[in-house]
Amino acid sequence: MSAELFVADSGEAELPVMLCLHSLFIDHTMFDELAAAAAGRFRVVRPDFRGQGRNPDVTGIVTMDQCADDIVELVDRMHLGTVHIVAQSMGGDVAVRVAARRPEQVERMVLLGSSAREEPAEHLEAFRPIADEVARKGFVDDLLDTTTHIMFGETCRNDPARAHVVDHWRAHFAGLSKGLAAPIRGVVERPSAVDLLPSIRARTLVVSGGEDAARPPAWSAELVAGVPDAELWSLPTTGHSVILESPDVVIPRVMAFLEGDNERR
Repeated sequence: MSAELFVADSGEAELPVMLCLHSLFIDHTMFDELAAAAAGRFRVVRPDFRGQGRNPDVTGIVTMDQCADDIVELVDRMHLGTVHIVAQSMGGDVAVRVAARRPEQVERMVLLGSSAREEPAEHLEAFRPIADEVARKGFVDDLLDTTTHIMFGETCRNDPARAHVVDHWRAHFAGLSKGLAAPIRGVVERPSAVDLLPSIRARTLVVSGGEDAARPPAWSAELVAGVPDAELWSLPTTGHSVILESPDVVIPRVMAFLEGDNERR
C-alpha cells in the first residue's frame, strides 16, 4: 500500500514539472537552492520519502519498490502528467524504478551520486550494523562522523569556504530520528535495478563525484551504459552530495539540461 507523503509543491499548474527525489539521511530541503533557481521556470515538487523528513517514522524496512510505488501514486494523485526527475543517491534508486515503470511519463532525468546496482557483498558486513546502531542510539559519536564522511567528499570537508555547508548538514544528521533505521535497511538491502535501465526512455544526465565512495564513478558509468539516452558528467573533486557540495556549478548545468540544452559536453 502506498503512503501519503509530505510534499513541498511550488504549485504552478502551467509550468513543466521538476520532481525532486532526495537522498537518504537528508530530505526535500536538499533541493532548496535548485527550487529557488527554478522559480518561474518549473513547478518544483519535492516529496519526502516514507519514514523520512516530515513523514512519520515507520518500522521494519522501507524498500525501494515501496518508495517507487509511493512516487507513482503521488504523480497520479497530483495529476502531474509528464515530469522531469532530479534525484540524488537513494532518490536515484527510486527514480530509475519510476522511469522504467512509466517510460512515457518521464521526459528528462538527472541522477546525482546515484547507481542502479545492489550494495556489493563486501560492503554489507559494514553497512548492515548501521541501521541497528541508529535504532539504538541515533546519530552520535563515530556514526555521526561516518555519515558526514559518506555524504561529503574530502575536498568539500577540508574547504573553509564550505565549512558552513558541512556544519549545517552534520547538525541535520545529529537530529535525525532513530526511526530512520527502516529506510536505511531498505537502501542497504536494495536489489539491483540494472536490468530496468534499458526500459528507460528519458534523456538522462548522470552526475558523478570523483570522491564519491558511497556510489563510486564506475557505478555512474554503469548507468550511462544501461540507459539508452544518457550522458555522464564527472566532477573529480566532488563527493557524494554533488548538488550540496558544488551548487554554483551543478545547478546551472541541471537547469540547462532540463530546459533542453542539447549541447553534449
